[in-house]
Amino acid sequence: MEKAWGVTGLPDKNGLTVTEMVPKAHSGEIKALYIIGENPLVSDPDLNHAEKCFHHLDFLVVQDIFMTETAQMADVVFPTTCFAEKDGTFSNTERRVQRIRKAVTGPGSVRDDWKVTCDIATRMGYPMHYPDSRAIFEEIASVTPSYAGITYDRIADVGIHWPCPTVQHQGTPVLHTQQFTHGKGVFHAIDFIPPAEKTDDEYPLYLTTGRVLYQYHTGTMTRKTEGLNERAPANFVEISAGDAEKFGLADGEMVKIASRRGEIVSKLSVSEKAVSGTVFMPFHFAEAAANKLTNAALDPVSKIPEYKVCAVKVVKAA
Repeated sequence: MEKAWGVTGLPDKNGLTVTEMVPKAHSGEIKALYIIGENPLVSDPDLNHAEKCFHHLDFLVVQDIFMTETAQMADVVFPTTCFAEKDGTFSNTERRVQRIRKAVTGPGSVRDDWKVTCDIATRMGYPMHYPDSRAIFEEIASVTPSYAGITYDRIADVGIHWPCPTVQHQGTPVLHTQQFTHGKGVFHAIDFIPPAEKTDDEYPLYLTTGRVLYQYHTGTMTRKTEGLNERAPANFVEISAGDAEKFGLADGEMVKIASRRGEIVSKLSVSEKAVSGTVFMPFHFAEAAANKLTNAALDPVSKIPEYKVCAVKVVKAA
């Protein structure tokens, strides 16, 4: 990377994960955040505390396609183009690198993300200029061995799965067909670590959060889509019939669900899918944000919060 960029002294240690940055804003160790295409004020755990952390920042920049909950708190917002308004590539979860082509012109003064980044770098003393998205992809391929054989021309019609080390290589749709990267694989014996928070008399149920088919993540795009909102218009709490009876709750009624960190009001759904002792909520809906309840305790290795387990109580809404 130093050779490609004509610099020396690039950091050789890992930086912070996203989940480590926000608490450090509260303590003052981080003074500013620049957020691109994320909406942590819906997706972060323990949202009430996360919001306090953001208020401690000296400067917040958000670069996104819509005025998200996080963008509304920003000092500066850079409006950028969406997938249909720009040229470039996407690499999806199955490792397929695909071309995208501009289909429509973006509204108002929106700009491509990379052009915003280049202008900021240039103003901060590092001149950064590219003629187009192809030139950026060629740089990526030149410094990334698993992309080395992928070119715009090769993926003009059909994408290619990385790793693709040479232009003669056809890509790798399926990994590990002969062996794993480390021979037969690496196995580790680990000790069970209980969750940071357990149920008790006051908070007798576990909450686990997740997704529904018709919404995505914080709903930045999907909740602006009429057809999807017809199918999944609002949040709900899914509970087993046994637990509903135990706590005197009825299907379809509004309930208050609370944890040690916050509370929200939502509709109850008695479901055969629910597990006794555990309730489920999607996290897509900002007006009844499940992450006001979740625990920000981090896994010691992955640094992922305990989104899937926190103690709650569910009562009829007043």
